[in-house]
Amino acid sequence: MRPEDFAYVAKMLKERSGLIVTPDKAYLLESRLTPIARKRGLKGLDELLQQLPSGGEDLQREVTEAMTTNESFFFRDIKPFDQFKSLVLPLLLKNKAAKKSFRIWSAACSSGQEAYSLSMIIKEEGAKLAGWKVEIVGTDISHEMLEKARAGIYSQFEVQRGLPVQMMVKYFKKNNETWQIDPSIRQMVQFREFNLLHDLKSLGQFDVVFCRNVLIYFDQPTKSKVLENISKIVPDDGILYLGGAETVLGISDKFKPIPEQRGIYAVNR
Repeated sequence: MRPEDFAYVAKMLKERSGLIVTPDKAYLLESRLTPIARKRGLKGLDELLQQLPSGGEDLQREVTEAMTTNESFFFRDIKPFDQFKSLVLPLLLKNKAAKKSFRIWSAACSSGQEAYSLSMIIKEEGAKLAGWKVEIVGTDISHEMLEKARAGIYSQFEVQRGLPVQMMVKYFKKNNETWQIDPSIRQMVQFREFNLLHDLKSLGQFDVVFCRNVLIYFDQPTKSKVLENISKIVPDDGILYLGGAETVLGISDKFKPIPEQRGIYAVNR
């Protein structure tokens, strides 16, 4: 791989998605982009990268999506979802009692498992939410991942990762080798194509934001900018979720940790 080709793709990925690719991560280019080269009838990664500057929007978009597609699974790291059920949801029921509505954003939602995990919790708590309007919005920059999320069809491997057996039996239907999530769960989530680096105002206001395992791919200025932008679309009692390896400390003063609750942050106004 020529240094100039690597420099071009690294610059393009940062500008389009915020993703930082350093030379020691060159193996990721090989594993994720070689299939694109093969599909386009090219000799390999080098030829693909050489075509990238003049390859047009479609090629640059395809490369960006391949590099930013990250794995997701149901009830990932379970604790955030336990916290949502035992701490955050009761707060929402209390704080939003007057208008009986709240909105949740699953940012960089990939193939939809996080958003659907939340919708299953809300479905299970349905008696408490009678008469309430609950919106869950999942966004991602990958058109392919969003199509998968909307279809709600997952492999045996995907439904076995983190999904409690009782949830699988209750909310999924087996079809040959795949499982499809129940329409009642699918219709609770709206999926939209959206770049986290763009102006968030068009998404509206959210009471809870899940932005987990996303900031780890950004540099410090981009992390700070994203956190600042999120702070503008949450109310004073809004809640932000970050991944276990992420923090706002030393990056942004727009949010503050909630004592004794790892990974959850309150707005700092």
